[in-house]
Amino acid sequence: MIRLVGRPGPWKRARVSAALAVSLGLLMLLHAEIPNRIGGLGSLVETFLPWFGLFVPVLLARALWRRSATATLALVLPVAVWLNLFGGLLGDRSDGAGDLTVVSHNVGADNPDPTGTARDLAASGADVLALEELTARASGTYEKELATAYPYHAVLGTVGVWSRLPLSDTRAVDTAMDVGPLADRLPAGARAAENRALRTTVTTGRGPLAVYVAHLGSVRVLPGSGFRTDDRDRGAKALAKAVAAEPDKRVVLLGDLNGTTDDREFTGLTSQLRSAQDAAGDGFGFSWPAKFPVARIDQILVRGVRPTKAWVLPATGSDHLPVAAGISW
Repeated sequence: MIRLVGRPGPWKRARVSAALAVSLGLLMLLHAEIPNRIGGLGSLVETFLPWFGLFVPVLLARALWRRSATATLALVLPVAVWLNLFGGLLGDRSDGAGDLTVVSHNVGADNPDPTGTARDLAASGADVLALEELTARASGTYEKELATAYPYHAVLGTVGVWSRLPLSDTRAVDTAMDVGPLADRLPAGARAAENRALRTTVTTGRGPLAVYVAHLGSVRVLPGSGFRTDDRDRGAKALAKAVAAEPDKRVVLLGDLNGTTDDREFTGLTSQLRSAQDAAGDGFGFSWPAKFPVARIDQILVRGVRPTKAWVLPATGSDHLPVAAGISW
């Protein structure tokens, strides 16, 4: 006797694809619950969280190929979660030019053309320009090339600020790596060279503006130890503490933070400051790496002022793209 076995119906096909779709949605929905103690997995996922949306069309194509109603319906969850997290970043949120334009750029220690980079940045029209990863050799080039457009500047260690408006009360902000008792044994010149953050006051026609420039520690993905962010995380906490103690109501933080604002380790900063790109950008504003940007790790964060526009500038000789924002009182 021959028994004919019919093909499973549309609600019974591609159950594995349906399970993957639900898992994808839950991963994005509950990303904050992924523990960081296991190789920094939570921060790693949050760094590239927007890109998880690329799995949706892949799963949709498979669901359609299998003609599976279950797998297609299951995609509602990841689509809804992704749109809730990032849908607001898809459109242009800009609102005018603003009263002041600020630019931040990690110019790159290995930049082969600091002269060209300086000229490109001067041509951006920024009122306040923050540079990170300055080297002793390149600093003189930037000072020379930017002198005409920016009569006021300050460099502390590997970070600097150039301004069309007067600067005052410039000082270092301690976000150094944890070297314990060795820190006190370092020569003063060595400690200055390692400085990676500063705070200054920009005098504007609308009152003082506190500007922070920072370059937090690098992150590494290492076999056996995962996503290593210890130095960066210590710097982020120190920077958040400094901002919390800042007496001025109007604050702008510019810099290469080596992390995205979705990363939980920046909660101390994002609870006090808001992202200019999120508020007034057009798209995601990815800034690194310059050849094929996949993450926005160069940030402009503000408090007490309103971002009116945020954008990414064309590539220079650095491996980062410059980021810009217009702010208004």
